[in-house]
Amino acid sequence: MLHSDTRRLSYNDTDPAGILYYASWFPKMEALWSDFLYRSGFRQDHSLAARGWTTVTRATECEYLVAARLFDEIRLELGIGRIGVTSFQIDYRMVRLSDDAVVSRAKTTIVLVDGEQRAIRIPGDFRDRLQEWAA
Repeated sequence: MLHSDTRRLSYNDTDPAGILYYASWFPKMEALWSDFLYRSGFRQDHSLAARGWTTVTRATECEYLVAARLFDEIRLELGIGRIGVTSFQIDYRMVRLSDDAVVSRAKTTIVLVDGEQRAIRIPGDFRDRLQEWAA
């Protein structure tokens, strides 16, 4: 785990039966990723001008494993998964604090693109950071 954040579930995250609302998780995952990049010195708002590339989301998937109730505290965890030529994967886990149950798991595939939105090879310095984070 590279980075985490703890959140208490609100009504827009789950219903009274404990069924997680899928659309509420993706913004939380993106916020965790953006915060991690920011804290690591990779500001997404400066990346294109400073480095000639930026990141875009290519694909996401999420498995919902157990119910989570209103006001449960959930720890969102982030790690780096597979690293390809032009893309890499971010792995997420959402863990309920009260019993350490893995509530859901997710993956996001991120692609590096140039200013014209064309996929580019991951530059060596950023690849090195990704591999360091994945280790």
